[in-house]
Amino acid sequence: MWTWLILLSTVAVSLAAFRMPTLFERGMLIPARMRGGEEAWRVVTHGWLHADLGHLAVNMFMLFQFGTQVERSLPGFPLLYLGGVAVGALPALIKHRNNPLYSSLGASGAVSAVVLAFVVLHPTAELLLFLFVPLPAWAVGVLFLAYESWASRQSGTRIAHDAHLWGAVFGLMYALAFTLLQPGL
Repeated sequence: MWTWLILLSTVAVSLAAFRMPTLFERGMLIPARMRGGEEAWRVVTHGWLHADLGHLAVNMFMLFQFGTQVERSLPGFPLLYLGGVAVGALPALIKHRNNPLYSSLGASGAVSAVVLAFVVLHPTAELLLFLFVPLPAWAVGVLFLAYESWASRQSGTRIAHDAHLWGAVFGLMYALAFTLLQPGL
């Protein structure tokens, strides 16, 4: 239920923002505008906005693929998702707090949290790397974390790899905490 609610609301908000650019302006993550606690809603709202249809499609496809399974297996799915959005935003909030030209948007931190939670819950599930290389989920998780760690240190990209990385780490920790506290999960 939560996966579908998040997916449908994200598609609706993103499509509306494509037609009304003021929604982007009001909801994007702009750290320079958030100093002193001002406009704090942006930590969450940026996760419902996407740059274009491709960006939206990839994030919503990944949410669809993993969200319902994680939601069935792990309590507090909305907290996992919102935590992934917020924790994924932290590096940008710190790194770009004085840069009025920086802005970010997208659900990638939250989706990364959901994917890594899936990896913790189903480590031996077979996933297809690049859509054709079968690997166990734990291996895909390790490769994802390694790549995003490397990519987040590169410059010259418009992709917020640090949001992917920290969202994924949040999802990993969230799922581990629940599996350790409730071993039968």
